Amino acid sequence: MPDLSLSVTGASVVPYAATPTIAFAVRIANDPSDERIHSIALRCQIRIEAARRQYDPARSAALLDLFGEPDRWSQTVRDMFWTHAYVHVPTFEGATAIELPVPCSFDFNVAATKYFHGLADGDLPLLFLFSGSVFYEAPDGSLQVFPISWEKESRFRLPAATWRELMEAYYPNAWLTLRRDVFERLYRYKQQHGIPTWDAVIEHVLALVDDKVPQ
Repeated sequence: MPDLSLSVTGASVVPYAATPTIAFAVRIANDPSDERIHSIALRCQIRIEAARRQYDPARSAALLDLFGEPDRWSQTVRDMFWTHAYVHVPTFEGATAIELPVPCSFDFNVAATKYFHGLADGDLPLLFLFSGSVFYEAPDGSLQVFPISWEKESRFRLPAATWRELMEAYYPNAWLTLRRDVFERLYRYKQQHGIPTWDAVIEHVLALVDDKVPQ
């Protein structure tokens, strides 16, 4: 019966993907090593272990929208669900290495995006919780199926630089999602004032706000 060990060993940006994607390198080893694994339907829940790193004042300010004021962080900084990922592992004996593709979003309505964007340096503490089904060859030659226990997990510290490389490659400019009515108001403002670009619209509105706010 298979006894798998799974560990995340690295991460890289996938170029030219349909959506921004990070490929996590996963090493899979089986005991006994001479047992033939036909395939694995591998699932993974990925969580952000936010309390497992330190935050300087600049990072605390960048994460204000997510965690609130720093004096409340003992109550607000908790593990966060990021995403689920899936991959098919082909046949092997002993050990193998695969890539686990994880699509990423730059939507600032998503807590994970706010967290990743708020960290300019250092790393992002992640926890990978594996599950799925192992198809293997029994001693009598028959094909057997065995579930992967939820106890199989791996921690990995994703460099913040990898996330920023991904976003620079796929989203060189930041973007926001707006309610339809808010967009229409902003669009009318752009037309009425003859402002050529959306950047200029935002700058124009911000300048009006700055003039009204006491310095």
